[in-house]
Amino acid sequence: MAENNGNCGEFQLEREGSDRNLRINCVGCPYYPSIEDSEHCMENVVNLMIELGGVTNIILSSDMNFVYPPEQTRLLDEVSQVFLKLEQEKEVLKYPLVQSPILQKELVQALSVTKNIMLSMFKRDPIGAYVKTVRALREEKARSVQLTPDLKKINDLQIYKLETIKEELGNTELIKTVEDHLTGYKIGNREIYREVFEPLIKPNFMYARLMLEPPLKAKQVDGYEIGKKDKTEVVIYDLPDEVGKKYYIMPGEFSLSDDEYELLSTARGILAKHKPKKEEFTDPQRMREVFFKVSRDLIQEVAKAHNIKITFNRIEYLARILVRLTVGFGLVEVILEDEKVEDVYINAPIGKVPIIVKHADYGELKTNIIPNVRDAFGWASRFRMMSGRALDDANPVLDTELETETVRARVAIVQEPLSNHGLSFVFRRHRERPFTLPLLVHFNSLTPLAAGLLWFLVDGSRTMLVAGTRGSGKTSLLGACVVEIMRKYRIITVEDTLELPVNYLRNLGYNILSMKVGSALAGTSSEMGATEGIRTTLRLGDSALIVGEVRSTEAVALYEAMRVGALANVVAGTIHGDSAYGIFDRVVHDLKVPVTSFKATDIIIIAQKIKSPDGLDERRRITNIVEVRKHWENDPFREKGFVNLMTYDAREDKIKPERALIEGDSEVIKSIAGNVREWAGKWELVWEDIVLRSKIYEVLVKYAQEKKYMELLESDFVVVANDKYHKIFEKLKEEQGYPESKDMLFLFEEWLKGVLKKVGK
Repeated sequence: MAENNGNCGEFQLEREGSDRNLRINCVGCPYYPSIEDSEHCMENVVNLMIELGGVTNIILSSDMNFVYPPEQTRLLDEVSQVFLKLEQEKEVLKYPLVQSPILQKELVQALSVTKNIMLSMFKRDPIGAYVKTVRALREEKARSVQLTPDLKKINDLQIYKLETIKEELGNTELIKTVEDHLTGYKIGNREIYREVFEPLIKPNFMYARLMLEPPLKAKQVDGYEIGKKDKTEVVIYDLPDEVGKKYYIMPGEFSLSDDEYELLSTARGILAKHKPKKEEFTDPQRMREVFFKVSRDLIQEVAKAHNIKITFNRIEYLARILVRLTVGFGLVEVILEDEKVEDVYINAPIGKVPIIVKHADYGELKTNIIPNVRDAFGWASRFRMMSGRALDDANPVLDTELETETVRARVAIVQEPLSNHGLSFVFRRHRERPFTLPLLVHFNSLTPLAAGLLWFLVDGSRTMLVAGTRGSGKTSLLGACVVEIMRKYRIITVEDTLELPVNYLRNLGYNILSMKVGSALAGTSSEMGATEGIRTTLRLGDSALIVGEVRSTEAVALYEAMRVGALANVVAGTIHGDSAYGIFDRVVHDLKVPVTSFKATDIIIIAQKIKSPDGLDERRRITNIVEVRKHWENDPFREKGFVNLMTYDAREDKIKPERALIEGDSEVIKSIAGNVREWAGKWELVWEDIVLRSKIYEVLVKYAQEKKYMELLESDFVVVANDKYHKIFEKLKEEQGYPESKDMLFLFEEWLKGVLKKVGK
C-alpha cells in the first residue's frame, strides 16, 4: 500500500482483488470532494494518478465516500498518461534557444500559451485545455500568413506543438465523450463534467456503493415505500434508450445526520474487533438479537462519551443498521423487504456490476447498488456456518436459506471453479405469509373453479405433483394447497432448503413438523439425505406429507409414501417440468421410479410463466390440471393415461374445464366420491360441491376487491373461512339432511358481511 503523510490530500493505494483503489482523504480540504465540481480536486487526483499509474477506482473520503468506478477512473487515467507523453516524449514544453531579442520575445509568448494549457489547465480542466488548444491553434494559423520567415519558423513550431496537444488529447475517451457539446463552450464551466463523472456514494462505515442521482433523461414511472420498521423509498426509472428500467433505493444509511454517521462509524469500528464464533451461527436469530442489544448499548455509550444528543428510537434505528452491516447481509436485506421483488442477483465479478432484481411488475431491473467483494466473502462465510454445508473448491455450490425478523429467502451461492470470476449469489424472496388459492385467483393465476377443484382434491386426500419451470410459482401453489389442509390433520414437510412458510402456518394453529434434509447439490454434511428423510416420515404416524422439491433419487421414496399414504392423507410435492408426460419421463427414466409406482400420482398441476408477444412481460398461470389414470401399463400418453381436467386457454388468458371434468368422467374425483356415502354414484352432488367451493372463493375475492381489504385473501383469514365453510355444511346437514348450495353460499356471505362490519368495512 502506497501512502503519504498529512491530513487533507493524504492518500492510500488499496488492493482489493485485481483492483487498485486510490483513496484520498478530503477531510479538512478547502475544496469540495468532487472531481466534477472542483478543479482543485481534479488536479490533485490527476497528479496522484501520474505518480501512481494504473488506478481502478478513485475514492474521495470525507463525511461520505465518493467512489468513482472504473469506467470513470479510466477517463482520468488516460488524461494523466497523455500529460506524461506530451511532457516527456513529445516535449511540448521545450523550445530551442535563439539569440535574436525579437525571436526570443516570440518564443516566450508562444511558450506562455503552451505552458498555460499544459501546466495551468491540463490537469484541472482537460476539456477546457482541449478547447483552448483548438482556439489557439486557429489563431496561430491565421497569424502565419503575415509573418516574416524567421517568425514563421517559430509560429510553425508552435502550431506543431498545439496540433500535438490537440491530437493526443482529442483521442482520449473523455474528449470523445463530450466533443459534440464543445461548440460555444465557455472555458471554466464545469457543468459539462457532471455529465461524465457521477460518483457512487457510500458512508464510511459500509462497503457497498450507491448511485444516488438517477441516470440522465430518466423518467420516474413508479415509486413506493418498503420496510416494516424502517421505511425505505423505492423509485423505478425508465430510460428512453434502454429496454430495461432501473430500480433505485435510498436506504437509511445514506440519510443520517453527521452525528449519526460518527456514532455508526465509531460503533462499527469497535464491533469489528469481535469475530462471531462458529457456534453463534447455529441460531442466527438469537445471534442477531444479541448483536442488536450490544449495538444499542454501545451506541448509547458512544453518544454519551461524545456528548451527542439522540433519542432512544434513533439509537434503536442505528442499532438495526449496525446489525445489518456486521452479522447481517447489508443492503440485500433492505431490497428483500420489497414485496414486489422476487429474486435478487449478485453476479460475478462482484464489485464490477450492480445488483439486479427480478420485479413482479417490471421484470429484471438493474439497481443503484454495487456490492463489495469484502461483503461477499463475509456473506459466504456466514451462510456456510449457518447452514453447516460445505462451500469450497470441491463443493462450489451452496443451497441454503436466509431468515430474519422481516424477510425469508432461499439462497444459492456459486464460487470458483464453477464460477470463473468468483462468488455469485441468488436470493429468491419468499412471502412472509403463504399464498392462498383465493389470492392466486385475485392475481389471475387460476380461476375460482380451478381453486374450488384443488380445494376439493386436497380435502379428498389425493396425491399431487405441482410441476413447472423455474420461477413459475410451484412453491407458492404448493404452499396454497397446504393452507387448504384442515388444521385437525398433522402435516410433515421435507425440504432441503426451507422455503415453505412453516413457522407462519404453525402460528396459524397447524400441527406441522418441518424436516430439513441434505441438499442434492451439497457436498458432505451432517444432514440426513432426502430419501432417508422421506422414509422416516412413514414411521411418524398418519400425516399429510409435503415434499418441498423432488430433485433426485428421493423420488423413489416419495412414491413409496404416495403408495402407502394414498388413502390416508395428502401427499404432495413440486418437481421441474412443463407437461404431464415430461414429468412422467423425468420421474421414470431420469429418477428411476418404477412405472407402476408412478401410477400412485393422482393429479399433476402444471404452472408456467406466460410471456407477452414482445417478451417484456410475464404472467404466472396454472395451465393444466391433469388426472393420472391407473389402467395403462407402459406409456400413459399412448394409452391415454393422462386426462386433462382443466386446460389454459391463451385467448381468454384463463384455465377452463374440459369435458372429462364437466361430464363427470374423472376416476380420481369418482374415487373421492366413493368414500362419501352421500356422494356415491351421484355426480351431480359432487360437481355441485366443487362449484360451491369455487363460489365461496369467488365471493371472498369479490368482497376483497370491492372493499379494498386484501386481508380476506391472506392465509390468516382463509383458514378461518374454510373452517366456517365446514361448520356451515355440518350445521345444514343436521337440519336438511344434505345442504343446499344456495343456502350454504347465503350463510357464508352473511357471515362474511358480519366480519367486514366488525372491521369497519
